[in-house]
Amino acid sequence: MTTTAIAVQGLRKSYGSKTVLDDVDLTVKAGTVTALLGPNGAGKTTTVHILSTLVRADAGTLTVAGCDVSRDPDGVRAAIGLTGQFSAVDGLLTGEENLLLMARLRHLGAKRSKSRVAELLEQFDLVEAARKPLATYSGGMRRRLDLAMTLVQAPSVIFLDEPTTGLDPRSRHTVWDIVRGLVSEGTTVLLTTQHLEEADQLADHIAVLDGGRIVADGTPDELKSLVPGGHIRLRFADAAALDTAARLLKQSARDGSARDDAGLVLTVPSAGGVGALRAVLDRLDAAHLEVDDLSIHTPDLDDVFFALTGTKESSGRADSKGT
Repeated sequence: MTTTAIAVQGLRKSYGSKTVLDDVDLTVKAGTVTALLGPNGAGKTTTVHILSTLVRADAGTLTVAGCDVSRDPDGVRAAIGLTGQFSAVDGLLTGEENLLLMARLRHLGAKRSKSRVAELLEQFDLVEAARKPLATYSGGMRRRLDLAMTLVQAPSVIFLDEPTTGLDPRSRHTVWDIVRGLVSEGTTVLLTTQHLEEADQLADHIAVLDGGRIVADGTPDELKSLVPGGHIRLRFADAAALDTAARLLKQSARDGSARDDAGLVLTVPSAGGVGALRAVLDRLDAAHLEVDDLSIHTPDLDDVFFALTGTKESSGRADSKGT
């Protein structure tokens, strides 16, 4: 039975007169990835900082790995790993030295520190660069080292705050593979991101945070179903077939349909799913109308984000000092 790794009820946080988090509820199941999605200033990073004991909440009940965040912060710290928006490695040390330093801070002992560092260097493909200065590391290598340092003590819960900020697509996909590997081994991940593709690729559950409140939450597919705009695009061989199909399906501009006479294309609104597609094809087949080409379009997280927050975020955006 799946247990709860993170539980948040009634979380509030203000700085002066500015309310950053306003009665936030959030549940993260163990061994899953939950993404906090939201524009700059939505409260994503503040939430992570509170859950990782870096910032104190004004109100709310919060538990992480079974430990109360306010009453047992040491227990929380012992159970978690945190990778922030920006690299926390020491640029004056080599990759191996950074990891050994973290192992000593985690009181692993000399023998265990050495073996654990060797394991992480291998896991994160940093063996060849282990004894090189960080000045020679690429952004992706630094990020991998940052993640490796988070995992020195094998935490059960990991907070990843904008983990792929500033990375090229190849490095981003490498980080995604690492996260998937951690979750497959039972690790729980709470991820904040503005990369909509990242949330779609990694998250079992997404909570959309806007103006300090959770405005929607669910699986990626559940969130996409909240937004209208799904449609079936049909291309026909000639204008006569297009006209017949348009009359048969009784489409008009008022119901969101559209036709492109030059391209011989008819766009039919659809809620998605096999049933809706089968119904359209059955009607065309009964009229002996052949479709030259067919494609199904459903709303993506970009559409969801825009609809729920009023902010158009690019899935490749990588800015980010957001709260």
